[in-house]
Amino acid sequence: MHTVFEWPLALQALTLSVPAVFAAGALATSPRAPLRAATAASAVALALALCLGASAAVTPDALPRGAALRLDLVTRAMLLLVTSLAVVIARFSRSYLDGDPGAARYARALLATLSAVTTLVVANHLLLLAAAWTATSVALHQLLTFYDRPAALLAAHKKFLVSRLADACLLGAIALTHRCVGSLDLDAVYAWSATHAARSPAMQLAAGLFALAACLKSAMLPFHGWLTQVMEAPTPVSALLHAGVVNLGGLLMIRLAPVMTHAPGAQALLVVVGMTTALIAALITTTRVSVKVALAWSTCAQMGFMLAQCGLGAWHLALLHLLAHSLYKAHAFLSAGGAVEAWRLGALSPARAPVTLAALARGAAISLTVTAGALAVAALAGRALPLEVAASALLFALSLAPSLGADRALLLRAAGVAGMYFAWHALAARALPPAGAPSALGWAFVAAGFTALFAVQSVLAARPRGGLARALHPWLFAGMHLDEAFTRITFRAWPPRLRPHASDARVAVAESLEA
Repeated sequence: MHTVFEWPLALQALTLSVPAVFAAGALATSPRAPLRAATAASAVALALALCLGASAAVTPDALPRGAALRLDLVTRAMLLLVTSLAVVIARFSRSYLDGDPGAARYARALLATLSAVTTLVVANHLLLLAAAWTATSVALHQLLTFYDRPAALLAAHKKFLVSRLADACLLGAIALTHRCVGSLDLDAVYAWSATHAARSPAMQLAAGLFALAACLKSAMLPFHGWLTQVMEAPTPVSALLHAGVVNLGGLLMIRLAPVMTHAPGAQALLVVVGMTTALIAALITTTRVSVKVALAWSTCAQMGFMLAQCGLGAWHLALLHLLAHSLYKAHAFLSAGGAVEAWRLGALSPARAPVTLAALARGAAISLTVTAGALAVAALAGRALPLEVAASALLFALSLAPSLGADRALLLRAAGVAGMYFAWHALAARALPPAGAPSALGWAFVAAGFTALFAVQSVLAARPRGGLARALHPWLFAGMHLDEAFTRITFRAWPPRLRPHASDARVAVAESLEA
């Protein structure tokens, strides 16, 4: 994957042109039909990304040493993802902000954010990556505060503080990496990592800071409050944030896979923090009544699982998870209004049969049988079953259990989904091989965590007025009180600068500090 290849100059220019198109669109945006121009710029960027994707058939996935840009499988996949989402979000914004006097300002901030994100994706130098990381945060801040509302300003301030802390961790890690490797070029870092399996304490610390930066950017607990409270931003901004920007922590870990592989402390941090966030956020999601807020909490849970996969060295699964989650979450936010209407129609329809523990147990048994059958077929075909495949099979089976328990007619569809799931795993593993041996202890921890989550959710769903529900609901509904503690500490150190007319926000801050 990292074989040296002498690129044609045109191919390097084509790679640079994707962020350049977004940047040019931001600079050239005029008050006349700004979102139409943003849609056109996104379409051009998508066409360029498609050309780069097609070039994979004839061009090896590598860059010459010392190049500032990178074009490999991860770059191509991410560029196709980001530009595709850009077209959809820009087109949606044309209808959403039709007639809004701030449309030009919105279009400039949107294109600037997309330019920074795509620059980060193609960066082959750690300083360029860090600069794009910070630029993404600054540009996104303009979108999050598009509506000058107190709640939006407070949430954006929280994100600003967390992002600056993540920047400090990233810069510290980069400084340590340069001290150990002598270069910040990713190819040089990869080459050094391949020949230095025994890492020095400085490099172990650098890996830990990289992991901490990813956790901060991905809204891990207790630094998650901003992600669940930025609902005041326009809906397409929520789609961009949850489908793209918040995934950059996972992308950073995938980019630095060779660095993280021989850093057990950093990997353990990712697994523990990621799984803790995934389990707690998944339970909190069940208590939320707002569609967008529930989606935000589900993003926390998904990001936690993605970082746990990175900590386990399953880079191919993390990349597959990133792509699938981005597409799903973009659709979920942009169709949130339809989800509300569907819920209203469902409330008027005849009541469904209540969920029972027997039905959930039956669904789990059916799902486990189907999944075990798929694994047996793969084994009979002579395919070795890695540890991560067996653990992923268990998680997949548990995810299907509620549906199969409610409707056994879905069995055939579940078998088809199981086949597709493992086929995608096999393709992803071939395209992005795992670096290092999988951790049996880590995968056991993940499997045990999700099994416990399934058991608790089953009891809560079947007995919503039972003792466990009464004990857990106040804590889950309050988000475990984690964000309140974070807000008090950070706002004392760096209080938000609110505009004079945001008096209600000042009262909210004062109350939170006095609590």
